[in-house]
Amino acid sequence: MAAHTRSMGNLSNLSSNTTISFQKKTRSKLVSIPGTRPSVQNGQLIVSTGVASLDYVIGGGLAVGTLLLIEEDHSDSYSHMLLRYFLAEGVVCGHELFLASARDHPDNIMQMLPSPILDNVNTDQGNRPPLPLHHDHPDALKIAWRYQSIPKFQTTLASSAMFGHCYDLSKPMEEQVRQATKCHTFYLPDEKTAAKQSSHLIGPYAGLLQSIQALIQKEGFDGTSSQSKVRNVLRVGLHSLGSALWGDDLCCRENPTHCYALTTFLYALRALLRSSLSVAMVTIPSHLIQKRVVMERITRLSDIALTLESFQGSEKETSPLYKDYHGLLQICQVPHLNCLSCAIPDTKDLGFKLKKKLFAIEKLHLPPDLSESVSRVNKVELPGCGPTNKHLDF
Repeated sequence: MAAHTRSMGNLSNLSSNTTISFQKKTRSKLVSIPGTRPSVQNGQLIVSTGVASLDYVIGGGLAVGTLLLIEEDHSDSYSHMLLRYFLAEGVVCGHELFLASARDHPDNIMQMLPSPILDNVNTDQGNRPPLPLHHDHPDALKIAWRYQSIPKFQTTLASSAMFGHCYDLSKPMEEQVRQATKCHTFYLPDEKTAAKQSSHLIGPYAGLLQSIQALIQKEGFDGTSSQSKVRNVLRVGLHSLGSALWGDDLCCRENPTHCYALTTFLYALRALLRSSLSVAMVTIPSHLIQKRVVMERITRLSDIALTLESFQGSEKETSPLYKDYHGLLQICQVPHLNCLSCAIPDTKDLGFKLKKKLFAIEKLHLPPDLSESVSRVNKVELPGCGPTNKHLDF
């Protein structure tokens, strides 16, 4: 009894001297950045590309500190559209932008950004599935009972959690909305890059890399200096690198003189992104690069690589098999960040379509081939077996 009294006394003294409390674990400061959230696969901080179906394809979003490479289609219309989606999402989320181009002026690209939809709906009314009809309804489809429990085939790729915003391609973004975001531009014809050429890095790429590095250090995206306002993310958009307009001859010669210029730039850019709160989208005209070994190196130097194949001007444009799509999307490379495996969709057969107001990526679901060339009557004769008897009597 005395021992029990002493233990209770020691416990009361311990409770009086120390305070035991259960505090809610606070989130990291990086998660509080608008337009970002941690990935459910690896905990990496991710941002939206502006296209919900593209976010689903690459594992939920684009990780901060990574580089997304888009191999342009032949007309550079759909890749240019994805770049505008990427920049528009940055404007809506309040991220800082850096846009570089050698053909179109960055101000003209910013004026072509799609307008955000304020009702926060991922899909338009035309894409929503119809409400199921009751079996007793007169318009209900009468099918066999064994097929009623089979789930419908879903083609649209979208995540269950709401992330990112929706945009209307038919309307440009308002000027006052664009001006609310700080945008840094790099237009090659206006830049003086004559004295910035190094051994493996030609002048335009050297000037572009120095501009990105100076911006990251000045605005404090690398963490060396405190940012003037709340912590933010820098979105870097680089249009059509590797073309002749950048002074590169990858698209002009089979054995280019500046063979390592673009790969050296991407290697240095990727190092800058890894050590800063920055994310980049780069478009490259891969169909013009004649040396495929160089293109393979460029793909390996990126974290995510996608290829857009447009049907415009090809035989697939008039083919009834692809009448519901405007092109194909191929996943060439996916990242392995903080995990052994990566999140990829359940199918690699992906197609994209441009609707009236949005750009969507869907599972490629082709109809059966019912052409006259396919015949069920014709039989393939095996060598050495002779013709098969078509009429067998039992």
